[in-house]
Amino acid sequence: MTEDHPLEYADFEGVIPVEHYGAGTVMVWDKGTYETEDDLPAEEQLARGEIKLILHGKKLQGGFVLVHMGKHGAKPKEKSRWLLIKRQDEYVNPDWQLEDAKLSRSALTGRTFQEIVQSRTKRKRAA
Repeated sequence: MTEDHPLEYADFEGVIPVEHYGAGTVMVWDKGTYETEDDLPAEEQLARGEIKLILHGKKLQGGFVLVHMGKHGAKPKEKSRWLLIKRQDEYVNPDWQLEDAKLSRSALTGRTFQEIVQSRTKRKRAA
């Protein structure tokens, strides 16, 4: 489980150095709002093992269900598995492909992972 982060982190893109928590390249892949379905609050839905959402993002839109698939293994520190399922609605696009070049770009800046890494390298050289 990841702890809550300040809302200001939602607009962060860059490279977190290896020796720091969360190390690696960070991209804002999608940005938007959501609303929950059903009459239960999100926390109660998650406690049941699934949450029904309507996403209003730049890339993902419409109904989705996030389902808990259990633990990866018996070890207590291993990560949980969750499955995001697109619901059949007016936003279903049979031509949608994750490999589409438009989807590899940040919803915030339009940069690719490589461009985010390169901008860090350029700033480091200039310093």
